[in-house]
Parts: sequence; structure tokens; C-alpha cells
Amino acid sequence: MKEVFVVKNKIDLLDTLIKKTDSVLDVGFWGQGVTFTSEMWPHKLLKERAGEVYGLDIEFDENQIPLAERHRYKKTPAENFEFDRGFDVIFAGDLIEHLTNPGLFLENARKALLPGGRLIITTPNTYNLFSIAGKITRPEPITNSDHTFYFNRRTIQTLLSKCGWNVDQFGFMYSLEYGLKESLNKKFLNVIYKALSIFTPKYMETMIIIATVK
Repeated sequence: MKEVFVVKNKIDLLDTLIKKTDSVLDVGFWGQGVTFTSEMWPHKLLKERAGEVYGLDIEFDENQIPLAERHRYKKTPAENFEFDRGFDVIFAGDLIEHLTNPGLFLENARKALLPGGRLIITTPNTYNLFSIAGKITRPEPITNSDHTFYFNRRTIQTLLSKCGWNVDQFGFMYSLEYGLKESLNKKFLNVIYKALSIFTPKYMETMIIIATVK
């Protein structure tokens, strides 16, 4: 049984997992609903916590990136990237469920990690409480129109294993809206998530996977 941990949101996640000595590649850094103007942008949070941070995405506005830092960013798909250096951490926050070929991404990530490095993935939990309720009350739960995959612990572990990775830890996160005001319904759901975590975290909104190269 893999060690399981619970965090409230990505702020807590990065505080737990990122060290000042880490060099980090943030894959899919540009989106996630916020930009440089937001204090809660995950990429900004990474830059405040890690030693060095690089990024890649299929589309971004390079004019918003300081000129002295532009060499750290690449406009390229996650399934086909290459840097002339390695990284202590590759962070793929809410990314893998958008890809057309996650296996190619995992192969590239394996090549880009330094020995002893870690891959950190966050992705929606197929069996989160909101999805289960949606399955009961409607033909299908509400889903993101850009998502191509949904994972549970077993399927993501199988995918990673087939691509040359060991899963060291599983985690769960119960709040996504760390930069926005949450509705009363969502706040109520967060209370339920937190209460359920005393017994089991498996119904929480987001899975966290910490993996290392085999």
C-alpha cells in the first residue's frame, strides 16, 4: 500500500513538496485559469519556492515573460520536448488529462529528470464525490470539454509502470479554487471532503502522484 497524504490546495501541495534547492520544469505552465497578474498562479507559486523554474506549453505570450528569463521557456507540446539540462522536479499540474498521448509525455519526462528526481502529477480523481453525484443524478457527470482521460489510482499507476516509473506516493487534494471565491455549495462540499478524509480520502476532487524513474 502506497503512502497516502492529504492537502487542501496547490499552495499546501507546493509548500510540502518543493524545496529551495530544486530545479523545476513546469509542464503546461501557462493555463490553469490565471496569469502573471494573479498571486495564486501555480507557476508563480513555484518560482517563489524553488531555486530555478523552467516552463513549457503549447501556447503562451512570451512578451509577458521577462527578457532575461525567456530562455527558460519553450513553446512545444508536452509529448515532444527537450531541454539541454536536467531537473530535480517535473511538475505536471492538471495536465495529463488534456494530452492525446500521455505515454509520450512520460517518456520525455523520464529523460529530463536528474538522477533521484521526482515527477509530480495532479489530475482529477475519477471517483470524486462530485462526479459520483453527477453520475447518479444525470446521464453523465459534468466534465471538462478539453479532457481526454480520467484516472483512478489503479489506472494511473499502471500507465506509469508501463512507461518506466515507480509510484512512490499518492495524495489527494480537496479544494481547487485557491485563487477564486468558492460558491456556498463548493464550500459545503469541501467540509464533506475534509470530514471524509478522517476515514478515507478516495472521494476527494484531485489525485496527486509522486513518481520516480525505475
